[in-house]
Amino acid sequence: MRWLGFGGGKPEALGEGAQPVLPAEAAAMAQVHDSAEQGNRRHQQLESLAAISEFLITHDLPVNPFTLEVAHDIVTGTKPRLAAIAAARVTEGLPLTLDWLEEIMREEATDGGAAQIHALIVRLEKTIEAFATTACVAHTATTDYNNALEAHVGDLETIDTSGNVIEQITALAHHMLDRTREVARELSRSERETRTLQKQLADARADAEIDHLTGLPNRRAFEARYNQDYTATRDNGEPLCVAFCDIDEFKRINDKHGHEAGDRVLRTVAQSLATMTDETCHVARHGGEEFVVLLRNKMIEEAWALIDEAREAIAARRLINRSTDVPFGQITLSAGVADVHAFPDAREALRAADNALLQAKEAGRNVVLKANPPE
Repeated sequence: MRWLGFGGGKPEALGEGAQPVLPAEAAAMAQVHDSAEQGNRRHQQLESLAAISEFLITHDLPVNPFTLEVAHDIVTGTKPRLAAIAAARVTEGLPLTLDWLEEIMREEATDGGAAQIHALIVRLEKTIEAFATTACVAHTATTDYNNALEAHVGDLETIDTSGNVIEQITALAHHMLDRTREVARELSRSERETRTLQKQLADARADAEIDHLTGLPNRRAFEARYNQDYTATRDNGEPLCVAFCDIDEFKRINDKHGHEAGDRVLRTVAQSLATMTDETCHVARHGGEEFVVLLRNKMIEEAWALIDEAREAIAARRLINRSTDVPFGQITLSAGVADVHAFPDAREALRAADNALLQAKEAGRNVVLKANPPE
């Protein structure tokens, strides 16, 4: 536990003009100084431990390495963004559950992909800048060669015919050829580096948009696709629907079978929903046990039928926990579907689909409901 480290302090150095201190007195002063620093440090550590304990008790969280580390990061402000998200959730009156913390930490981990992309972009920009510089050097060198050649040609008129004119021209030509080859090598190397960085950038961008548990696109990828399709279908007059799907009573699965088994259920449901994916249908994991489906060129009735068909297929499966041979019981989905362009804007359509999902939960689960557009 990184906040439990102890260490001795260093005595302060004597200021200019200070009286010398005898060895025995110096030792005593150093001991008092070290004791005071250790006491302050222990006091701060105990305060941190007390705050962490209070945090775990207040939110009814189990005591394990994961919750201890997360609690430390929140109460000490080690991760300001995480602390701000937790504070906002508490302000809204929502619980800080273990499932929620695990999901937030997974999202925090995936944010590293954005940092990787940023670093690659910076490198790509520098390489492109170097490439432009090399091209500029090539242009300048060519100009210099032309000027030099013109000067030599002018000089040739004043050279005595007994001079070795051919030797001078040949030497100049060899020099120009060597410089041209050198510039060509630099241009070729810059091109290769640029292509490599472009591929790395594309790979990193794709990696940052994948949910690594299910293999589906993640929330970031969905939002980019949603905004793109919203604009395109609005301009073209095409229908567009969105659906939120949530695994019913997923907490029960985790509590009874463990999180590893819960992850397997998530992957199974993801694979089942992914069968709908094609050029007009985009399935992504929105977070936790929630999935989102974007259905392009589908009217609301068609979209509802597709989601309901997927719900029936999942409910008909009988899954067994292979590690214990204990059946999971029936796995069901609840879902809400909205006709995107029936609402004032893209965000409003998402909220409508989410509200329809909540109504499906309240209606008894294992049902797909359509969102009512505004009158």
